[in-house]
Amino acid sequence: MSELKYEPVRHDHAAFLKKARTRKGFAKAYGDLALEYEIAGQMLAARSRAGLTQDAVAERMGTTKSAISRLESAGKHAPSLTTLKRYAVAVGCDLEVRLVPQSSDERSGGHDAKQRSAQVHRSRRAEHAA
Repeated sequence: MSELKYEPVRHDHAAFLKKARTRKGFAKAYGDLALEYEIAGQMLAARSRAGLTQDAVAERMGTTKSAISRLESAGKHAPSLTTLKRYAVAVGCDLEVRLVPQSSDERSGGHDAKQRSAQVHRSRRAEHAA
């Protein structure tokens, strides 16, 4: 049997989104999950910065790799604050949760408001990373 060599699959998220947005209903569904995607993205970035694998985080949290995989998957599971705190500690981070007043557009629930909300979350994440 020949030696198998691991080669990560490249993923161009911007290209994926550009193509996916052409599908009917995608923009609304994606916008509805903006916060979940933001949290998942922050979790993955924190784990990467810590140089940890899912196995290592699972060991630190006293759980399984598959549980960490589900936790890092946006839209499938809604983790509790307790779980998010445990994850944050496992990857060497503090957890911050803030309630931010909505603009009038956001209160009306418009799609553009959800996109702006996701952009605000991303810009705040960038501020904390700096």
